[in-house]
Amino acid sequence: MIEYLGRELAQRMSELAIGLRIEDNRDGTLRAIVHGALELVPGARWAGICLIQGKRVTLEASSHDLVVELDQLQSDFGEGPCVSAIRQQRAARVTDLAEPDQPWPRFAAAALERGVRSMMSLRLSVCQETLGALNLYAAQPDAFAPDAQIVAELLAQHSAVALAGATREHHLNAALVNRDVLGQANGVLMQRDRLTALQAFRLLVRASQDANMKIADVARWLITETENNARDQHPTGFPRPPSQPRPATTGHRPRTMA
Repeated sequence: MIEYLGRELAQRMSELAIGLRIEDNRDGTLRAIVHGALELVPGARWAGICLIQGKRVTLEASSHDLVVELDQLQSDFGEGPCVSAIRQQRAARVTDLAEPDQPWPRFAAAALERGVRSMMSLRLSVCQETLGALNLYAAQPDAFAPDAQIVAELLAQHSAVALAGATREHHLNAALVNRDVLGQANGVLMQRDRLTALQAFRLLVRASQDANMKIADVARWLITETENNARDQHPTGFPRPPSQPRPATTGHRPRTMA
């Protein structure tokens, strides 16, 4: 029986790995990982993925609104299994959040209020680089046996490799799109205002700084405005993009997990 279950698990893990590889975008890969966690890890009722974005950790995929809330609480409190998995670079398994002397007292109390008794967070990493964590939740205590952790760690390893590839492709595609957009915006300014390529680019940079917007967003805005007003007479000079509030330099900073 044990041998049969081992073969079945290996087959299902193989199918999941193939499924992750054929996903054609990063969001699809994230959804497939969450779905795979619920299908493969015994005891998992809810699942979510948090990824490191610079110095912040953000929720990128979830199976339920409860996961969104609990992962946000871990970020706000700066504590919880997800935080520990990322900081300590190892899996964090909680048998019962109702037990006294929890290392994450505020998060444990909040999770219990929402009907969560046990959970497990697994670091997602490739070549010693931490990408984020896979978080698994359950309503009953001691939901994740040691065997479940082994399955979850195998899933996390497969998922991290697939996610790293999908993320690289996502960033490459975004860079190519931004390059195209900047080229189009430069062309608009060069033709309309008779500028050199360098002058047009400097104008985009200055508009980006004045409006507190990313230069690619300014370029998209310019292209959209040009297309929308193609039949109108355009004034010379760079039209003023919609201003964005500048980030505060004082006051409270957003909490981060990492």
